[in-house]
Amino acid sequence: MKKLSIYDPSMCCSSGVCGPSVDPVLVQLTSDLEWLKKRGIAVDRHNLSQQPADFAAHDAVRDALQKEGQDCLPLIFADDIRVASRFYPTREQFAKIFGLKLEEADCGCDETGCCS
Repeated sequence: MKKLSIYDPSMCCSSGVCGPSVDPVLVQLTSDLEWLKKRGIAVDRHNLSQQPADFAAHDAVRDALQKEGQDCLPLIFADDIRVASRFYPTREQFAKIFGLKLEEADCGCDETGCCS
């Protein structure tokens, strides 16, 4: 099974809907991760403020933090290969990374219109 691992910076929650304002990037990411899960991709997320031991236990993450500091976050790994840092890939980018076909209905649109 293919696997996506995300090492997020410190935040109160990963959904983007907590705190004083909604983060549309995190809201879209949550949708994109559900899309990946429905296509058989295992998704693991790690939050620096809640799971610091996960960051220390992963050699590439630990090395990136030591060399680049926390500005390198988020770190994104596909099957343990670093595919992105400092930003969250789009659904289209995730599809390309995992060799998935992006259908027109997968664009993030629903009956109320498009969100991307």
